[in-house]
Amino acid sequence: MCSPRWPSSVSAPSDPVRRILKIGHRGAAGHAPENTLAAIRKGIALGVDFVEIDVRCTADGVLVVLHDSTVNRTTNGKGPIHRLTLRDVKALDAGNGETIPTLEEALSALTGHTGLMVELKINGVAQKTVEVVQTAHFKQPVIYASFLHEELGIIRSIDAQASVMLLFGRLPRAPVVRAMKYSPSHVGLRHDTISRRLVERFHDEDMLVCVYTADRIRDIERACSVGVDGIISNVPERLSHNSHV
Repeated sequence: MCSPRWPSSVSAPSDPVRRILKIGHRGAAGHAPENTLAAIRKGIALGVDFVEIDVRCTADGVLVVLHDSTVNRTTNGKGPIHRLTLRDVKALDAGNGETIPTLEEALSALTGHTGLMVELKINGVAQKTVEVVQTAHFKQPVIYASFLHEELGIIRSIDAQASVMLLFGRLPRAPVVRAMKYSPSHVGLRHDTISRRLVERFHDEDMLVCVYTADRIRDIERACSVGVDGIISNVPERLSHNSHV
């Protein structure tokens, strides 16, 4: 039986069998408009261990929950988010009458319910992101994730105990060695790039492995079979029958 290595800031499951973390992608984007409070609440209702959201910054310096660099795809508006003020943003419909939430609003919705996985989408927001989380006195576990690895280094310089996840798209040469440079608690890999050997190599260096974005049952089952520690999914309820190994 494999027993994953849980960082101090992330609560280990009480189940003696290794339990795979169930992580709702952009809230629970398979059920509600992505990265909205409705999607976050749906993820909570589905019993996720973490809600994953994306963070960008408005023209007036407010952190908001949005994946794309523009509001074009997910709202009824147009334009780059960094050129819109919070007032501009709040006037947009993000689907079903939802608005783009601020990071503070997302934290408020999550408080007392489940953990937060927050992906930093741009450079220069690491310190502000940590400050917002700390100011909110958020007590649930937090994992800071990014493809921008230097941002995670800044987070670690602010909070040495922070859980950070290096995200990889296409795997670089020697991915474990590359990750070790940043001493992350987690790595996030595309579900179609994993193998049992690769997962074991990350485990050997005390890194937990999460995969994204696995929605099909066969992809979820494969991720479970190779020993991953967490699965990010738009439909996290599909993990329920595959979450113990």
